[in-house]
Amino acid sequence: MNVTIRFLPDDVTIEAEVGEPLLDVAERAGVFIPTGCLMGSCHACSVELEGANIIRACITAIPPGKKELTINLFSDPTW
Repeated sequence: MNVTIRFLPDDVTIEAEVGEPLLDVAERAGVFIPTGCLMGSCHACSVELEGANIIRACITAIPPGKKELTINLFSDPTW
């Protein structure tokens, strides 16, 4: 099943498969998400999902049950 992923603030849209790692989707879309530990504990890859939930992109896959997801990227100059 395909899910339409929209990355903000650049308004980049791409199709992704359920279960595909979010970092892989972002890379395919040409969207940069900073990473640190790649285990979720350093919070470098924190993004906002659907305007409410903060998730770690490095440990998150595209979830089932939705046709569209909006991901708001944070800008942290330390990363």
